[in-house]
Amino acid sequence: MTAYGSQEMSANLTRVLMRRPGASLASADPAKWHYGPTFDGEKAVRQYAEFASLVEKSGAEILWLEDKGDGLADAMFTHDPSLMSDHGAILLRMGKPLREKETALHEAAYKKAGIPILGRIEAPGTVEGGDCIWLDAETLIVGRGVRTNEEGIAQLSEILEPLGITVLGYDLPLWHGEEACLHLMSVMSPLSRDLALVFAPLLPASFYQLLKEWGITLIEAPADEFHASNGLSLNVLPVRPNEVIMVAGFPKTKAAMEAAGCKVETFEADALCIACEGGPTCLTRPVLRRAA
Repeated sequence: MTAYGSQEMSANLTRVLMRRPGASLASADPAKWHYGPTFDGEKAVRQYAEFASLVEKSGAEILWLEDKGDGLADAMFTHDPSLMSDHGAILLRMGKPLREKETALHEAAYKKAGIPILGRIEAPGTVEGGDCIWLDAETLIVGRGVRTNEEGIAQLSEILEPLGITVLGYDLPLWHGEEACLHLMSVMSPLSRDLALVFAPLLPASFYQLLKEWGITLIEAPADEFHASNGLSLNVLPVRPNEVIMVAGFPKTKAAMEAAGCKVETFEADALCIACEGGPTCLTRPVLRRAA
């Protein structure tokens, strides 16, 4: 049975790496971790449990990383320290210094699961998974910004291009500054092969044009909810094509996806996602996605 492989963003989520938050998040210093005013550690842990139950309900197998009090509060955002391909995992190097140690957690988890390591990003390169979007199995789009640099993108190309995969880098806007986190996936969430939720004003213009050329239908995320959520209204997780999990409290965004034919489930996440600047996609590292 296939144990890994993910060069799609919205095919059936079959296996996923997640970290169950505990003491490290519950006792996190919000000033140190740049968490917002709605942060409540104990409440965030409870909200995470609700999210995890939705992932389990989808039928996905969860490979669990446990929070044993290592102090890595952001490590629940497992999307960022590694990238999965059909050829094995790529260990990334985080652009946020507080998160650099998370990569070792992923490496140990993959070795335990018998998943090969295809390559790794080395200093001074940085790449975070939230900046990486597979347009198809042969095309990886990478956002160049505060968390992912040119050297990191060049190393990623060296790893993937021999496998017939083209890596295209696009400049991201600074938006709220160096301390905030604007990933490429902060402004685009693929919902199926030809449908995506986007916030066009912050998309790189040439990438926006590429999406149109590829015939991808773009749902515009309502601006008021995007800004009210600090972008987290747009960060939605497909568990299969056109079936997604999103943060509760943004009815216009939910309605826009439903009008396009999507099934949407929600969970309360003010203390977790909104406060900690990471949505449902960020909380998961797909290990295996496969078409039905």
